[in-house]
Amino acid sequence: MTQQALPYARSPMVDLTGWRGHLIALGVVSVTILTLFFDDVWSMASIWWNASTFGHCLFIPPIIAWLIQQRMPGLRQMQPVAWAPGLLWLALGAFAWLLGAAAGVAMVRHGALVLMLQGATIALLGPAVARALTFPLFYAFFMVPFGEEVVPPLQLITARLAMLLLDLTGVPAHLEGIFITTPTGYFEVAEACSGAKFLIAMAAYGVLVCNVCFTSWRRRILFLSGALILSVLANGVRAYATILVAHLTTVDAAVGFDHVVYGWVFFAIIMVVVMAVAWPFFDRKPGDPWFDPGQLQGPVVRPSHAGVVAGGALAIIVASPLWLAASVAAAQPLPPVLTMPDVPGWTRTDTPQAYPWKPRFEGADHFVIGRYRNGAGQVVDLAIATYDRQDDGHDMVGFGQGAADPDSEWVWSFPARSPAYGRGEQITAPGPVVRHAVTFHVVGEGKPTGSKPAVKMETMLARLLGRDQRAAAIIVSAEEGDGHPSDPAIAAFLNDLGDVQLLADRSIGIR
Repeated sequence: MTQQALPYARSPMVDLTGWRGHLIALGVVSVTILTLFFDDVWSMASIWWNASTFGHCLFIPPIIAWLIQQRMPGLRQMQPVAWAPGLLWLALGAFAWLLGAAAGVAMVRHGALVLMLQGATIALLGPAVARALTFPLFYAFFMVPFGEEVVPPLQLITARLAMLLLDLTGVPAHLEGIFITTPTGYFEVAEACSGAKFLIAMAAYGVLVCNVCFTSWRRRILFLSGALILSVLANGVRAYATILVAHLTTVDAAVGFDHVVYGWVFFAIIMVVVMAVAWPFFDRKPGDPWFDPGQLQGPVVRPSHAGVVAGGALAIIVASPLWLAASVAAAQPLPPVLTMPDVPGWTRTDTPQAYPWKPRFEGADHFVIGRYRNGAGQVVDLAIATYDRQDDGHDMVGFGQGAADPDSEWVWSFPARSPAYGRGEQITAPGPVVRHAVTFHVVGEGKPTGSKPAVKMETMLARLLGRDQRAAAIIVSAEEGDGHPSDPAIAAFLNDLGDVQLLADRSIGIR
């Protein structure tokens, strides 16, 4: 009696050859990346939506889709292949995410997501197709919210440019850091006025124009450099024009002028000027092919099976979160209570502050602040914040953390004097009230530092290697007043306080 195999026993495996099969494999890996790291995807998208500086990032995904669509005629003539060496790029992204997560640096984690998606594309579509998609893959980095680090220097540059133009036009003015005083009023070049969002958006726009409109690298470099420099200079002119309007009319009229120019006209005018100047020098003709499929498509040495490469990709992207989760168990507890230290020669005082000040350390496990006075009448404020470990929402040196709370009236002015192992800042409140603050950070058994990158590095090593993750931030601050300069008061307090590291160690329970 002859037996026949059941129909389902002869069902073939999923076909992962050709464009359809390779795109299915790429889709599975990409969805896994976006799902496993959804918190980072969500935080990145939230920044796009809520932070005006990065509003232009909302347009990057549609632009990438358009760039790929423009290359479709050439891509259809190519054959995708699975390429195992492409997993090295994906592994680089996974490792970068691990470092970013351990250090608590969102920008690194967001960039790592792009690297992983790029690596998946290279591994599952092959080097030839990846070369054809080089620019869209590279342009995906503009989805990462980056550039906030340039805000303080841009504030200073904008203030100095405005001051230079005021001097040239005979408007009496005085510059102190990012504050400009004229007979009309007191002006601050705030973060929103630094021009950072226009510079960052211009960088994204300029790079796109370089690819779409130019083929010569020399012209691309000249165009992008000119566009970025013009953005900075034009923002200085905008700040100057706002102060000039206030000088000639009223502050209220200047505020209205600034809102109109800054919100609706400024960036559009700059883009029009940039494009008008560059138009005669465009050397890519409409309809020119983006690449030569025949030149890119060549023999692939030892092509791999798409399913095997996809499996390797999945194993790589799962490894990083598992490693990080294991390090959480190494965290050690803080002392149950954080108390203010006794400082020889200084006593606690309830003397009111000239303007209410409290540093921001959101997510700290413990926070204390107190005011001290010595026999010479010098007065300082001491603030201590401690963390059992750092992660998202629990970051000692994250954005807005420190002496100048962005939700208060205190704003950063410029760097101030401090010991070599601390960070000095001048901050200003309405009045104006000026205050100097010196900040020290300690992670685990490390040395005190005022460097935020050093804190990130120490935190990363602690989490990756299972070291002590407890951390402390210490701020010594004093108001600047007539006959009572802040820097000597801070120096006297630090001298009598003794070893800052000893205070930090006691605060987190090491000694």
